[in-house]
Amino acid sequence: MPFNPYTAQDAFPAVDGPKPIGVVGAGYVGLVSAALFAHLGHQVVLMDARPDRIADLRAGRCPIHEPGLPELLARMAAAGRLTYTTSAHDVAHDQELVFLAVGTPPLPNGDADLSQVAGAARMIAPHLSGHTVVVTKSTVPVGTGEQVLGWLLPGLRPGVTVGVASNPEFLREGEALHDALHPDRVVIGADSDLDALPLFEMYAPLERPIVVTTVRSAELIKHAANAFLAMKISFANGLGEMCERVGADVAEVAEGVGADTRIGPAFLKAGIGYGGSCFPKDTLALLATAAEAGLDFTLVRETVATNERQLERFLARVQRRLGNVRGRRIAVLGLAFKPNTDDVRESRAMEVVRRLMEDGADVRAFDPVAMETARAELPALQPTADAYAATEGADAILVLTEWPEFAQLDWGRIAAQSPGRVVFDGRNCLPVARLQAAGFECLGIGRGGHSLSTLGARRLMRAASFRSLAKV
Repeated sequence: MPFNPYTAQDAFPAVDGPKPIGVVGAGYVGLVSAALFAHLGHQVVLMDARPDRIADLRAGRCPIHEPGLPELLARMAAAGRLTYTTSAHDVAHDQELVFLAVGTPPLPNGDADLSQVAGAARMIAPHLSGHTVVVTKSTVPVGTGEQVLGWLLPGLRPGVTVGVASNPEFLREGEALHDALHPDRVVIGADSDLDALPLFEMYAPLERPIVVTTVRSAELIKHAANAFLAMKISFANGLGEMCERVGADVAEVAEGVGADTRIGPAFLKAGIGYGGSCFPKDTLALLATAAEAGLDFTLVRETVATNERQLERFLARVQRRLGNVRGRRIAVLGLAFKPNTDDVRESRAMEVVRRLMEDGADVRAFDPVAMETARAELPALQPTADAYAATEGADAILVLTEWPEFAQLDWGRIAAQSPGRVVFDGRNCLPVARLQAAGFECLGIGRGGHSLSTLGARRLMRAASFRSLAKV
């Protein structure tokens, strides 16, 4: 029976009994991982150096927006399987596994900044006991495992031994609990069976494919996977530009291409480009790793370049349509880099807002959950209470995050209060026919073909043809 993280009350039975596990870093990856490990039946200590974050967690306050995560954290804490600490001793002593889930932001040259990983390894080393497997959960470049071992060894007490493993995460923000509990695959990178076995035992109850590799291969898998997904997005945006020039519709083209099972529809959607905490830094990190190996990974380089061009193309379209944005009131709907999260790191929406404000636009913004994190990054941003307040008096409306509720807005009400009557749909997520009926001009991405008001009828015809085929 499929596991439902939102309703299940009990943990999986742990293979060979519960394991003592430490997790260093109560950020996005650390929080979700700690909740998962506790739910799998293990005894987990989650450590973070920020006392305010640990105080929030102990008080039952989840510091990030992730559906289902606050409830799962609370349930695991109440069950006594998850505790929080600021102590390096508590997270490292007498643990079988210690996971490093700290940040690896990009350096100016695109390489990953491993200073937090180094600091965490050196911090826990004097407190380790017996034999402990230290696992990098953070996204790191190839060769980091050897560096982690080098940071650990000088601090070990006599008689203590360590192994180093890599266990990259593949979590989609907004769907992280589902991904953690129903992974496509689990990747375990270890250079000895002794270090791989406890990880294999821990994940076995999930009954999902487990790929066991060397540490270096596991480290490369994570960067390669994210670069490939980013490449699909840039490919779709390249198609979108072509569609605008030749009179085709990128949504229809992507639907036809993605129906090929060898390609698939996921991430094959045109928009204003990819963002977030993973794709931008991981593509740059892969390029930096390739350069260090004497290679120019031109396919990934063009993926990055296409993503930057896509943002410039979108801004140029807004400028052309409005003539000049200085002094114009522009409503922005959506600030998070994707729906179901309050994460605005490397958000394309935030970059659009920043550029418009620099050009003198009067920007009024709304996001269902990301207003606080957006204001922390861009204090000059003018927040609004809801989408209707944001669009009042607007000369143009920009939809920059694919929140489902934006498609359900009363666009007739918005038209009555928005003199500009033009919507730039940066995610191709709006019901175009309904907006047109309300009097809006709706400008999407890569839609250079027929009137979009006919698309609904076309899709009904396609659905009917599929039903007919099913009867044959």
